[in-house]
Order: sequence, then structure tokens, then C-alpha cells
Amino acid sequence: MLASLLPALRELSLPLRLQLWDGKAIDLGPAPSVTLAINDPEIVADLAHPSLDLLGAAYVEGRLDLDGPLDEVIRIGDELSRALGKDETAAPLPESHDKATDAEAISYHYDLSNDFYQLWLDRDMVYSCGYFETGTEDLDQAQQAKLRHLCRKLRLKPGERLLDVGCGWGGLARFAAREFGVEVLGITLSREQLKLGRERVAAEGLEGQVQLELMDYRDLPRDGQFDKVVSVGMFEHVGQANLPLYCRQLSEVVRPGGLVMNHGITSRHIDGRPVGHGAGEFIGRYVFPHGELPHLVKIGACISESGLEIVDVESLRLHYARTLDFWSRRLEAHLDEARRLVPERALRIWRVYLAGCAYGFRHNWINLHQILATKPHEDGSHELPWSRADLYR
Repeated sequence: MLASLLPALRELSLPLRLQLWDGKAIDLGPAPSVTLAINDPEIVADLAHPSLDLLGAAYVEGRLDLDGPLDEVIRIGDELSRALGKDETAAPLPESHDKATDAEAISYHYDLSNDFYQLWLDRDMVYSCGYFETGTEDLDQAQQAKLRHLCRKLRLKPGERLLDVGCGWGGLARFAAREFGVEVLGITLSREQLKLGRERVAAEGLEGQVQLELMDYRDLPRDGQFDKVVSVGMFEHVGQANLPLYCRQLSEVVRPGGLVMNHGITSRHIDGRPVGHGAGEFIGRYVFPHGELPHLVKIGACISESGLEIVDVESLRLHYARTLDFWSRRLEAHLDEARRLVPERALRIWRVYLAGCAYGFRHNWINLHQILATKPHEDGSHELPWSRADLYR
């Protein structure tokens, strides 16, 4: 089987070496920078029509090993998949999302190990896209700039009540309370995030301003008690079928004249079909079970139908590519320590995931949008300034 594949593989002239199970090595191009060590001979047949899902799964399950820079591994995997793989998949059918399913999915992803996340996130453990005002910032600077950018867009004022939906480890909640003087309720479905988040709130002496709770967004009281609402990196878990409910919840918890910020990953295609020759399937299988990415048009329609008015949209796609590059490099620099914190299989998933997502955002497979909306007063007026000038002073 391998002999029949070699001509097609060599024609691509990739800097790739195949290390076979019998010890034999085959170079497929000049100066190989990546070695693919085949542990399971049966995977050779799959190389006739490779995909990033197939290759990633084989690595996670130990059927093959990889040696070389992770960004180069992903690039070569993409070229193999585009040249020899099958056409892109159709749009997936919407999944059913109930509270138990969502709680299980969140626990799978976020309750892995707080110490593991601390290895490669910034000091505030902000697990979302950074904001690079000049492109020269380090990770900590970019995440602090992102938190400030969100708070400025929400025009936070001392004494206001802010709801943080999907608050993670509480980095945004603490920043908003400390720097803008607001009171914050943050909710999460991750018990590990909640535990560490509360410890950090207490360590900063912010218990009087920041309250973090284990709560599903569907259980929020719809009484308009919040001046502002922010949701960062959360609606990817909601599911296409529940987007209208999600947006109605955000609309009903904020007062008339208040603002709602939704910051999240969006799909490239309107119908939500994945791109990247299997990258989306890999993420759905190993990283974000039951995760679904809507297009900007779809989430925009749901926001509008909920009674909110969209007033500003900003794409941060390349900002997320750079953020993921930071995360991937930081994890690669701490592999020995990471192996003491999580199982080898989990580490393999995260190595491929971080490097692969950096590549995907860089190549416009997916996007990241911040969508700011207001809840107009009954007479149609709102409380926003006439321009964006205040954001950049």
C-alpha cells in the first residue's frame, strides 16, 4: 500500500520524513523539518485520503508520533489534506443542548487542571482572544488591553451592575471591579474555574464587589437588574438551536438603555459548515464536545430578534491567531511540567489544538467578533455617545 502512495506523496515535495514501524525512514522532500513516525501500519491506508481530523486523531491515540515544530506540523498536515483529502464536509445538523449536556461538556474542557492552564495562559488566566493595540505587546499586555477594551466598549461606570456570562477564572470580573468600580456577578459551569476564581477574588479583597456563582445562563432571573452584560468565549457552547433563547436571556437581564457585549468565535460560512479539511471535526471530537460556531449573520439575527440593537461589530481574527501562537509556544516550552499535570493523551490534544487553531485563524477558517448591542428605551433612544472617540482616548 505504501509503495503505491509514495509517488503522490513525493510529488508534493514536502519537508516530511516518514519513520516506519520497521525502522526504515523515507524522505518525501528535501531537508525534512518534520518526522511522522508510524506506529500502526494500518494507518498507511488512511494516508491515501488524509484529513486533519484523521491525522490529529491518529496522533492523539498514539497510532503515530510527530517530531518537529508544531506550526510546521500543522502546515504540512494542511497541505497533505488539501492535496490528497476529500472535499469539505456539509453543514452539521444542530445538536440538542440541555443543561446536563452543557455542564458535562464544560467540565470536560475546563476542569482538566487549573495548574495546566496556568502554564500557558497570562497571569490573569484570560482564556480568550487578546487585543494587540500595536502588535508588539506580550501576552500579559495584550490580555490587559483586551479587558480594558471590553470595559470601555461597555462604557462601565462606578456603581453599575455588570453580569459576566461564562466568567472563567474571573479575570474580567476582577478587572472591571478594580479598574472601573462596578459590581459584578460572574457565572460559570466549571467547578474548577469557580474554585480558583473565588480564591483570586478573595486574594484581591474584592468580595464586596465580585460574586462568582455556578449557574447556567438559562437560570438567570429575567428582571433587567443589570446595567451591562458581557459574554466572552461562551456562546460557542450554546448550540445553534439555543441561540434565540440565549439572546433573549441576555436581553431580558439588562435594563432599558443598558449594553450587551458578545465576544466569540464565528464560522466562515453562513450555514456553519466547517473548513480546514477536518479541523472542525477534530475539535468537536476531542476539544469542545457539542460546540457549534454560528456565522456572524446568524448570531446577529438572533440578537436583533431578541429586542437588542446592534451598534458596533469588530473582528479580532488576527488578534486571536497571535494569541494562540503565544499559548502554543508557552505550552511547548513547558511540556515536561505539563506531562506531570495531565495525561499524555490530553497533552497531545492540546498541543495539536492550540497550534492548529492559530493556523486556522491566520488562514481565515474561522473568525472572532465582538458584537456590542444596546437595549433601546421605549421611545427608541439609547445612552451611547455619538462616536467611538471615547474608546481610544
